Amino acid sequence: MTSPRIVATDLDGTLLDSTGDVSPRTRRALRLAREAGAEIVFVTARPPRGIDPIAAAADVTGTVISSNGALVYDLDSKRAISMYPLDPAVLRTLVDTLSAALPGIAFAVETGQRVLVEAGYTRRNVHNEAYCLEIATVREVAEPAVKLLAYTPAYQVDDMLAAALAAAAGQAEITHSGGAGILEISALGVTKAGTLDLLCRERGVSADEVVAFGDMPNDLAVLAYAGAGYAMANAHPLVLEATELRTLSNDEDGVAVVLERLFTTGQAAPESVTGVERAAPEPVIGADRSAPDRVTGADWAAPERVFGADRAASDV
Repeated sequence: MTSPRIVATDLDGTLLDSTGDVSPRTRRALRLAREAGAEIVFVTARPPRGIDPIAAAADVTGTVISSNGALVYDLDSKRAISMYPLDPAVLRTLVDTLSAALPGIAFAVETGQRVLVEAGYTRRNVHNEAYCLEIATVREVAEPAVKLLAYTPAYQVDDMLAAALAAAAGQAEITHSGGAGILEISALGVTKAGTLDLLCRERGVSADEVVAFGDMPNDLAVLAYAGAGYAMANAHPLVLEATELRTLSNDEDGVAVVLERLFTTGQAAPESVTGVERAAPEPVIGADRSAPDRVTGADWAAPERVFGADRAASDV
């Protein structure tokens, strides 16, 4: 790969360092890519309100893919371009199914503008409190739900994911982005990779012209989709096991290292920049299902207030 047309990057644990900041070196590398003609696309689990301050710090404008692919957002107008919410009937079925599979679990719904939380959903983010509204049950939610969040401190998140996938296979997309005890659930067919593919098709960009970076299970499909998909050295073991290409950790400017090599020298994408022997790729979740019909966001505006760049942006 030479001179990718799109740089698709996750944020937490990938572009951001462990303090939640964009390092000066990373900022310079992003500018280098833009000046070479590449489009920077954040592909993240965060809702729009958690992306605006990062985009400002990174000097990135344009389109972002948020909420694990369920919401496409324009940084310049601060409005949603399209939305792929969960069907309310499917959401209610999922709540029943997951409650039976994971006793004691509680739920919240991310709408893109605020979070509707049950009393039992006790994992609250202090920066997000201004956007939280406690409700009796998410079964009653009338607003479009871009993500259903499921939380319990009683299980390890990878065990939760395995149980949820076994119980609700074929009902929705279920993943996690590293938040302790939190599963993130989107409409069937809605993934970061599926929405990235739609964006690429609109721009006439092939998957081979995309370089991507990620660290968590919700990034797997994006890394498989891209012509060059890099796992961070600090990535989840499942990501490292399934991804052929590696770069340095988020605290070592791993994204910047690859972008510098691509856009300074024009050389092909490096096979590895970690010195770690590459693992043979294994099958990962697919990105071949098309996303459901979009709901346009012509009258959807992001709130003015934003929250900080902490690790678990989906935590409430």
